[in-house]
Amino acid sequence: MVQVTENKDMKKIKPSLGKRIGKFIVKNPTGVLGIILVSIAIFTALFAGVIAPFDASKADLAHRLDVPMWLDDTGKSQYLLGGDQVGRDLLSRIIYGAQISLIVSISGVLISLVLGTFLGVIAGYFGKWFDDFIMRIADIQLAFPFMLFAIVIMSALGTGIEKIIIILGLTYWVGFARLIRGEILSLKEQEYIQAAKAIGGTHIKIIMKHILPNVASSIIVLATMYIAEFILLEASLTFLGLGVDPTIPSWGGMLADSRNYVTTAWWTAVFPGVAIMMTVLGFNLLGDWLRDRLDPNM
Repeated sequence: MVQVTENKDMKKIKPSLGKRIGKFIVKNPTGVLGIILVSIAIFTALFAGVIAPFDASKADLAHRLDVPMWLDDTGKSQYLLGGDQVGRDLLSRIIYGAQISLIVSISGVLISLVLGTFLGVIAGYFGKWFDDFIMRIADIQLAFPFMLFAIVIMSALGTGIEKIIIILGLTYWVGFARLIRGEILSLKEQEYIQAAKAIGGTHIKIIMKHILPNVASSIIVLATMYIAEFILLEASLTFLGLGVDPTIPSWGGMLADSRNYVTTAWWTAVFPGVAIMMTVLGFNLLGDWLRDRLDPNM
């Protein structure tokens, strides 16, 4: 009888899965919203070929500038979000545009993360002339506005997804390097790092076992924030005609194409803009939530 009573008490004390989920949502509303928006963007990019209702590149002048289906009183429109200036399905192009935005942003962040982490560890851990040399390069790079630098490079080398990725990766490593260097300068003076050196720990072992795990949370938060920024930068460059090839569906390209039709076909500009806004908002909210969860001191 005692055992049965204890089991019943345990069931009363332990909240159900639904209650735990509800409590998590109530305590982290912005984080949950960020997770939902980011999940939608990733799901859309991964399964674009399955969920896109039409061929994103197929033009049909019979449906040029079709109004969204839910605003059409004539029944002629076949597109849920309307058609663009050559009769392509706006929804399908937005869905495929998510692939370009996430490929460019995530790839660019990975390049800058790896390069910035490597240089930041060298500058912070070894110090001396390594630190001076790397930080002076960082200062020089920060002196050049990114958009001006990108416009000059893209004008000289031409457009292309791979060029945008390389430019983003080789420009934003500075943020990772400066962040990691600052944290390592304080970490390497901690007693456990000094103890690891005293017992004969190699530099590589100390960095991999004691340094990087302690700066991983800051790296994750900054990487999440940079993904949102890279989405905006890719859209900006493509809008200016210096980014993704015009034949490839991209959100920035769709905004550029809609410039002459804002007053007559507002949906060609509004819906791509909403896609950019919601995706960037999702990654920013997710980054803020991760910052609070992983490193409240930030």
